[in-house]
Amino acid sequence: METYDYIVVGGGSSGCAVTHRLVKAGKSVLLLEDGPPDNSIFIQMPATFIRVLGTERATVFTSEPQAAAAGRQTFVPQGRTLGGGSSVNAMVYIRGTSLDYNGWATLGCTGWSWSEVLPVFKRAESHMRLSEPFHGTQGPLKVSDTRYRHPLSLAFVRAAQETGFGYNDDFNGQDQSGFGFYHTTTFDGQRGSTAATYLAEVRGAPNLTIATGKLVTRISIDGRRATGVQWRAKNGESGSALARAEVILAAGALATPKLLMLSGVGPAEHLRERGIAVVHDSPGVGRNYQDHLEVSIYGRACEPISLLGNDRGLKALRHGLQWKLFRSGLLTSNVVESGGFVDTTGGDRPDIQFHVLPTLVGDVDREPLPGHGISINPCILRPKSRGSVLLRDDDPASPILFDSGALENESDVQALVRGVKLARRILRAPSLARVVSEEIKPSREADVSDRELEDYVRHHAKTVYHPAGTCRMGSDVAAVVSPLLKVNGVEGLRVCDASIMPTIVSGNTNAPTIMIAERCADFALAV
Repeated sequence: METYDYIVVGGGSSGCAVTHRLVKAGKSVLLLEDGPPDNSIFIQMPATFIRVLGTERATVFTSEPQAAAAGRQTFVPQGRTLGGGSSVNAMVYIRGTSLDYNGWATLGCTGWSWSEVLPVFKRAESHMRLSEPFHGTQGPLKVSDTRYRHPLSLAFVRAAQETGFGYNDDFNGQDQSGFGFYHTTTFDGQRGSTAATYLAEVRGAPNLTIATGKLVTRISIDGRRATGVQWRAKNGESGSALARAEVILAAGALATPKLLMLSGVGPAEHLRERGIAVVHDSPGVGRNYQDHLEVSIYGRACEPISLLGNDRGLKALRHGLQWKLFRSGLLTSNVVESGGFVDTTGGDRPDIQFHVLPTLVGDVDREPLPGHGISINPCILRPKSRGSVLLRDDDPASPILFDSGALENESDVQALVRGVKLARRILRAPSLARVVSEEIKPSREADVSDRELEDYVRHHAKTVYHPAGTCRMGSDVAAVVSPLLKVNGVEGLRVCDASIMPTIVSGNTNAPTIMIAERCADFALAV
């Protein structure tokens, strides 16, 4: 049985980042990833990430029917390849607000205030044009402006200004509010996942072993100490490995609590019902699930200018050649090029974020609307609804028992209604009115009642792919992990993914997850 200093479970955004830091420090590391390598050209091309979703490089987690979401099941696709979410996402680089992290500190997450995490964000980042006081220029993670801006994305940004909102060139700067174009984790016209940046820097190092296609089934625990992991390959082969120092879980907010419970760390009664020996009774494992939900408002384009059809025939060939030869053109777009942040409550920070796509989008359970158009997606930033992740049985291959809690709290519905109203106003502003002939959904009519909009929200709200919170960090006895990311009740075991967030941040979660991995490496190496 092979022995390493550290075993990292999950080769996603956080797994690649923490592995990089540990290997650079001279530690021997085994990185285990359930999915295949990130060697698909559709990962490298920024605009083609939709081609990866629905393949073996993504897992779709399906919830139980959600009463508050019109009885629908909800679907949460997650990356299953090296780079994880950073290999399949829309590459939007957002950190959240200072109040998010100060709120964590207030909740008992000592050492996680904004003044303490900002230097870590900067250390991780290599921004193409911005520097102090908010940005870094020497880190592994490449952050840049996209090389292509779609006419519908440009029209949206202008229309938002015509609706009365300011332009913001840096949503990660002094103030998050306003509308503009997102900074992206791209470089030289291609995707800059943590596999293509962090992990690429240490590939081939003699102290690093990368094993893909390995599903970790349990953490080996001797008494109260994690000693290694057991895994199973796609071909049925099984194996195990030992860790001298620590096992680090970076499997994500849906897979990490599952693995903890399979290993005997979780709600004791639930584990016993599944025939699992209890190592540590931790009722918080799998609880506190949070996600950002959004609703699409669709506008019909006057001309066939959206992304529809650009992936077929001679157009696809031309775009592919332009990207291959020059790393320019449409395929360098992250698709979700523009958006913004708005406070609809008179509060202390924005509560709604917009993701805008220059095409008509569908979802896992529904096809896109036909024809050319634009999708304006208001998203609730700090949902009050909570869900849970539990086990169906003791088989690692079984899907989780997943209650997403979607729209369970009425305030989330009302926030999305406010976002829908604002999106409909922006859609009718002059710059969009010149290129959009009509609103398709929720209604062609300008006057729509709040009740109709609430019904639309409950029938159409969908994930923004940001699951978080299921292994809550804190200083209280109910916390799953400590502020040093150590799993309470078990030695030699840490968690370093979005599951540790006590409350979800106000924005896309990839950059904060990488920051969490950076901090985890600091904590592990300080021992």
